[in-house]
Amino acid sequence: MLALRKGQVMAKPSQHRNRWRIRWIDAFGKRRSEVYERYDDADFALKRHQVEAEEVRRGLRSLEVSDKTFSELCDYWLQYRTVRKRRQRDDQSIIRCHLLPEFRKIRLSEITVELVDRFIAARGHLHKKTVHNYLTLLISMLNLAHSLGWIFKVPKIKKPKISLFSNDFPFLKTEEDIRIFLLAAKEENESVFNLYASAIYTGLRQGELAALRWDDVDLERRLITVQRSFGGPTKAGDVRYVPILDPLLPLIREWKLRCPNHLVFPNQAGQMQHPSSRVFKQVFRRILARAQIKTPITFHGLRHTFASHWVMGGGSLFKLQQILGHKSTQMTMRYAHLSPNAFSEDYLRLGSSWGAENASVYRFDRSRN
Repeated sequence: MLALRKGQVMAKPSQHRNRWRIRWIDAFGKRRSEVYERYDDADFALKRHQVEAEEVRRGLRSLEVSDKTFSELCDYWLQYRTVRKRRQRDDQSIIRCHLLPEFRKIRLSEITVELVDRFIAARGHLHKKTVHNYLTLLISMLNLAHSLGWIFKVPKIKKPKISLFSNDFPFLKTEEDIRIFLLAAKEENESVFNLYASAIYTGLRQGELAALRWDDVDLERRLITVQRSFGGPTKAGDVRYVPILDPLLPLIREWKLRCPNHLVFPNQAGQMQHPSSRVFKQVFRRILARAQIKTPITFHGLRHTFASHWVMGGGSLFKLQQILGHKSTQMTMRYAHLSPNAFSEDYLRLGSSWGAENASVYRFDRSRN
């Protein structure tokens, strides 16, 4: 039997309920474990795994290559992993439109960094965040394949760097832009106008607006309880409270009288809007054109509009984080640069300016030359 590496301890099976558990580190440094009914079986398996791992490290044993293809991995992922996600359509769309066409018939063991780099290069016309999302899913799927034993090593895929502090998010820049946009929305109809106005003055996501019920709107306390999205919980999975600001209060009061449905913003059939509803896409683009707004903004840009104008108006970043439901302060800090007084309280933090008496200490003494 091969000797273990220096410092490596020969482990023993440990009792696990009425069975025996073994733990070892495989050839790639990953911790593994198995459970057996009998101690002798567990002890034998542990020694075998440790010897095999050592032989692989020394090049004395070649690893068996799985014949599993990427297509089989996609089937497994969609059946067992995607169903646990809140937005299943995102995975389904990325796999169907981008990953499967590129890797469908390729064996998992043959997916290399070079192949992935080609995949990235072919999508150079897309936004970095979009490519980043594709690769995040691909890496998660390959990690699953590794856990299943379908591949022995996950290629080191490098995703494009995305700055959380990027200032290029689109939004309606001025109050005049907001006014013109909402006037154009009002020409469409009252339902569209109130939906878009609520998006601008609350920062709610489109799914949160679609699932909003009148029971969630407290006009007396001027609070909206955000607790659901398209057919499920909110993105963060928790409940938060959003204030009803002055510009929105009279609008939402009047809209409640005109909309007897239990939903605040139902579709024409009285049902909940869905992610591909025209009001979020085609109607939105038509209103942008009517308002002659050139900014390449999407419906999500109305959420950016709320956050940006909140900060530009001197609003607290801490409160903004609570309103938007950001788990990370980094997400909220993207808007910090818009504050008109971002550093006004810090100018004297390291003391007052230099005086002439201090500057004289560093005058050049010509007489020493």
